[in-house]
Amino acid sequence: MRTIVSRLIRHKSSVPQTRFVSASSTGGRYLSTDSNKIDEPFNVEEAETVHVPPPPTEKLLVLGGNGFVGSHVCKEALDRGLSVSSLSRSGRSSLQEPWATRVTWHQGNLLSSDLLKDALDGVTSVISCVGGFGSNSYMYKINGTANINAIRAASEKGVKRFVYISAADFGLAKYLLSGYYEGKRAAETELLTRFAYGGIILRPGFIYGTRSVGNMKIPLGVFGSPMEMVLQQAKPLNQLPLVGPLFTPPVSVESVAKVAVRAATDPVFPPGIVDVHGIQRYSQQKSR
Repeated sequence: MRTIVSRLIRHKSSVPQTRFVSASSTGGRYLSTDSNKIDEPFNVEEAETVHVPPPPTEKLLVLGGNGFVGSHVCKEALDRGLSVSSLSRSGRSSLQEPWATRVTWHQGNLLSSDLLKDALDGVTSVISCVGGFGSNSYMYKINGTANINAIRAASEKGVKRFVYISAADFGLAKYLLSGYYEGKRAAETELLTRFAYGGIILRPGFIYGTRSVGNMKIPLGVFGSPMEMVLQQAKPLNQLPLVGPLFTPPVSVESVAKVAVRAATDPVFPPGIVDVHGIQRYSQQKSR
């Protein structure tokens, strides 16, 4: 980027000089201006070209970018003109879609801090879609420890914003999946501590969309979309004790991806926790 700067300079002698002159005949004093060059034009020096570096490019790292949610996040970010990279255990996505060739794929484990630090080079924001199910110890490790490592590494690297896709509380489910929810909440606590002004937590419920399983595509939206419309009108039921969380409406994967990318790149997006109703609301707003 080049900026043209011109300087206008007036000769020192062309500036009018003002002085008081004694008037002996009247005993008074009057104001006199003495200049012979007041009409001399300005001199314009030759324009100087100043090289100004272009604004930095937003570079987004998606953790778990080859999964169901992560792949939609990558695509949404690319559609918004961002430079996108992904880190996951399996590396490159198996999806044979054009957008996948525009992502820089890193293979690595979030439990290994060295690989994570390399992937964070030059990154301005991070979205973590990492999570999983299994035994309670495994669920705590993958939902909690892995994300905590990522949050700490990103903070040390000077990353501006970090978005964590967590999960809504489904009441009784948190007792059956204690490792899952304890891990999620531990990661949330770490994020709000390390990124007090740039940490955003999304808490969707059931996320629907077309899932690719091998060569098969499962259209979960056939069930999820009608349920979302119905349960949006049943928001008061969500406050019922014990069973209330079961009425949390599902949300589309496209909505989650859209809000996640906006939260990661919009400096005025407020930090903190965004529940499913907030996700629905933000997804309906125009992106900046």
